[in-house]
Amino acid sequence: RKSLSIALAGTGVGKTLFMTHCASANLMAGKNVLYITMEMAEEKISERIDANLMNTTMDSLQDMPKDVFMKRIKKVKDKTTGKLIVKEFPTASAGSAHFRHLLNELKLKKNFTPDMVYIDYLNICTSSRMKAGANVNSYTMIKAIAEELRGLAVEFNVPILSATQTTRTGYSSSDLNLEDTSESFGLPATADFM
Repeated sequence: RKSLSIALAGTGVGKTLFMTHCASANLMAGKNVLYITMEMAEEKISERIDANLMNTTMDSLQDMPKDVFMKRIKKVKDKTTGKLIVKEFPTASAGSAHFRHLLNELKLKKNFTPDMVYIDYLNICTSSRMKAGANVNSYTMIKAIAEELRGLAVEFNVPILSATQTTRTGYSSSDLNLEDTSESFGLPATADFM
C-alpha cells in the first residue's frame, strides 16, 4: 500500500497483458480492483481480464456461446468476493486529479474502495501541476506525473501499478537496467519498485 510500482518493457512486449493478468489474480484473491486505461478500450481490457479469469484464449472467448459464458462467469463469481471496475480515459487527457475525483466518486456512489489500482499507462497521463506544451521537458513531465501518482497512492492508502516503455536500445537488450527507461530517469527515481 501507498506505493507506485512500474512494469518496464518494450513496445508490444505485453505490459497490458501483464497488468490484466495481475488484476485477474487480485480479483481471485478477493481484492477490489480499479483498472484505469488510456491506451486500450475498457471493453478490450475487460475481455482480457475475463479470458484470464476463465483460463481461456481471447479467440475462444469471442466464440463462446452466451449460456456457456454466463456459467463460467457465475463460477468465477462464486470463487471470489473481489469486484472489478474498468474506467477508460482518452489518451493524455487524465491525471492524478481526475483519478482522485474517480476514486471519491466510486466510494460515494458505488461504495467501492479499491485494494489495487492499475493505470495503463503512466507516460500517457497528464500532470496536474505542469501543463502540456508549457515548454516542459519530458524528464520533468514524467517525474511530475510519477510523483503525483505516488502521492495519490499515499492519499488513498492503495498500491498503484503502472507501466512504462524502454528506450530503443533497451528494447533489444536481454537485461534491462533502469537507464533503459524511456523519456525520464525521474520515473525510476520516484517509483518504489520497478
